[in-house]
Amino acid sequence: MAIDISNAELEVMQVIWRTQPCSAADVVQYLQQQKDWHEKTVKTLLNRLVAKSALSYQKNGRAYLYSACISQQDYQQQVSGSFVQRLFAGRVAPLVASFARKNELSASDLAELKQLVAELEQQQEDKS
Repeated sequence: MAIDISNAELEVMQVIWRTQPCSAADVVQYLQQQKDWHEKTVKTLLNRLVAKSALSYQKNGRAYLYSACISQQDYQQQVSGSFVQRLFAGRVAPLVASFARKNELSASDLAELKQLVAELEQQQEDKS
C-alpha cells in the first residue's frame, strides 16, 4: 500500500525514523529547534501520519510514543519507484544519465554505482 506523505510530514517521519519510539514532545522539541515549527503544527502532522497509517502510537502514562509503520528504506523505494516511473517511463538509466550530464555524481557515487552494477550482474548470473 502506497502512503502519500507531504514534505512537512516527511520532516516528522525523519525524526521518528531516527529516534523511534519517541514522544510527541520529543518530536515537537526537535522540530521547534530545527524548523521553528509551532507545537500545534507538529501535533497536527503527527495526527495526519497516524490517520495515513504511516505512524502508530502507544500511550505511555500521559505521553504518546510514536513509531513508524513503514521503514525509511521501504518508503524511499516506494517514492523513488514512483518517481522513476512517472518521469523516466520506469527506466533508471536515463535518471542516472541526467545526473551524470550535470556533473552531479561524485567519485563515491560512481564507485557505489559500479559496485551495485557488479552485484546486480552477479545476481543475474546466479539466476542463469
